[in-house]
Amino acid sequence: MTASTRQRVVVGLSGGVDSAVTAYLLKQQGHEVVGIFMKNWEDDDDSEYCSSNIDFVDAAAVADVIGIEIEHVNFAADYKDRVFAEFLREYQAGRTPNPDVLCNAEIKFKAFLDHAMRLGAEKIATGHYARVRHNPATGLHELLKGLDPAKDQSYFLHRLHQAQLAKTLFPVGELHKTEVRRIAEEINLPNARKKDSTGICFIGERPFREFLNRYISHAPGAIEDERGRKVGRHVGLSFYTLGQRQGLGIGGIKEKGAQRGGGEHAPWFVARKDLVRNTLQVVQGHDHPWLQSHRLTAQDASWCAGHAPAPGAYAAKTRYRQQDAACTLTAAPEGFALQFPEAQWAVTPGQSAVLYDGDVCLGGGVIAAME
Repeated sequence: MTASTRQRVVVGLSGGVDSAVTAYLLKQQGHEVVGIFMKNWEDDDDSEYCSSNIDFVDAAAVADVIGIEIEHVNFAADYKDRVFAEFLREYQAGRTPNPDVLCNAEIKFKAFLDHAMRLGAEKIATGHYARVRHNPATGLHELLKGLDPAKDQSYFLHRLHQAQLAKTLFPVGELHKTEVRRIAEEINLPNARKKDSTGICFIGERPFREFLNRYISHAPGAIEDERGRKVGRHVGLSFYTLGQRQGLGIGGIKEKGAQRGGGEHAPWFVARKDLVRNTLQVVQGHDHPWLQSHRLTAQDASWCAGHAPAPGAYAAKTRYRQQDAACTLTAAPEGFALQFPEAQWAVTPGQSAVLYDGDVCLGGGVIAAME
C-alpha cells in the first residue's frame, strides 16, 4: 500500500467478533485504524440485560491485541431522540418498527460518521455483512448483499444514501462467518468465540413485553376469531405483531372445523389489529388467507441511488429472515407499491419492504398497508 492509498479509517468496535476482524483486516491492509465504541443506551445500564459495559471491555481488549487506539463515545441522547422516540411512536400506533434500520440510518452512519469525520477519518467501517461497490458506468456507489447468504445484513442498511456509502467500508461482507471466526481464532482475539448479539441493547435478553410496558400506555381488550367470537383477552395491542404465534394464551376451540386453515387444535396466529375497537383478531392455521398478502404499499421511501428505481420487475424482502420474493414495483402516493405473484406471509405494517436487483440493494420503505 502506498502513502496515497493509505487511509485513516475509524472502525465501530462493538465488542463482537465481526467488528474486531474488520479492524484487524483494515490494519493488515496498511490503513491507520482507530476504534470507536458507541454507547447508545444508558437508562438501565447497570441492569442484567444491558451488556454495554462488558462489550466495552471486550472492545478495548480487541484494540489492545490489534494495536489500535479506542475511544468511548456516548450517543445515548442522539439514540433516544432519533431512534427510541420513533420506536415508541410506532408501537403506540399499533405498528411493529425495526429499530436496527433506524439505528443504522440515524446513529451508525450519521452521528458516528460525523464524529469520525471530526477525527480526521477518510472512511468509516463496521462489521456488517454487506458490500459497497462503485459503479463507474453510473458513477454511483451501490450497496450489495454480503457474500454469506446466511448473514447478509443489507436489509438493515437499505436507508444509506450516496454520501454515506461513499465513506463506508464493510470488510467482512466479503467473507463467510466461518472464515471470520477462523481469522479471530488464528490471531488470538479474546472474543473469537463470543456469541453473536441478538436484538438491540435497550431490550437485550429481557422479556419484550416487560420492557415495552414501562414506556407505552396500553388497554386490555378482546381477542376475536375471524367470525367475531371472543376467544381470549389481550394485554394491549402494542405487545403483539402480525404472524405472532406464541404468548396469545388461547387454547383450542370447541367446534371442530370452525376455522378455515385448521381444526380445533391448529395453532393460532395474530392476523389483524383493530385499533378502533381495541381488538386483536386471530386465525387458526399458518396458511390462513388473512395471513397472505399479494400487494403492499410503503411510505417514507429511501433509495440508495438518491432516486426511485424505474417501475418494473425486482425482488423484495418484507422481513429480514426471508428469501427474496419476485415482485413488481409501481409508484404510489407518498411512496411505492409492490405486487407479488406469490402471496407473502404476515406482511407487517411498520416493518421495512426492501427492494433488490440481483445482489444490489436499491433501498426501500416502511410498510403502510397490505392486501
